[in-house]
Amino acid sequence: QVQLVESGGGLVQAGGSLRLSCAASGRTFISYAVGWFRQAPGKERGFVAALSWSGGNTYYADSVKGRFTISRDNAKNTVYLQMNSLKPEDTAVYYCAARTVYSASAYYTRTYDYAYWGQGTQVTVSS
Repeated sequence: QVQLVESGGGLVQAGGSLRLSCAASGRTFISYAVGWFRQAPGKERGFVAALSWSGGNTYYADSVKGRFTISRDNAKNTVYLQMNSLKPEDTAVYYCAARTVYSASAYYTRTYDYAYWGQGTQVTVSS
């Protein structure tokens, strides 16, 4: 069992940057693939970025490719989402997620692939 807590959300102007953090506790974060998802009001939770256990494989939604970067520090049991060139359409509650894996290179992009979720952090981008 692992518990996830996101932080780093807030209000930023369009074109600005934020870095979200997701701290894991309960078990070592090693052998967990991780991902970030977001949910805007009235919309379903959607995929943003994914990262393998090894950190060697990443995958991004087309809407954030080139602007967002997912990374992890296994020694700190923390996952990050660096968000640059933010747009008003990036406004949403952002969630981190994790699941156990047996392959160091595996990553996942669907909500039902993940067993563990954080409570979410609000990101608001003003125009």
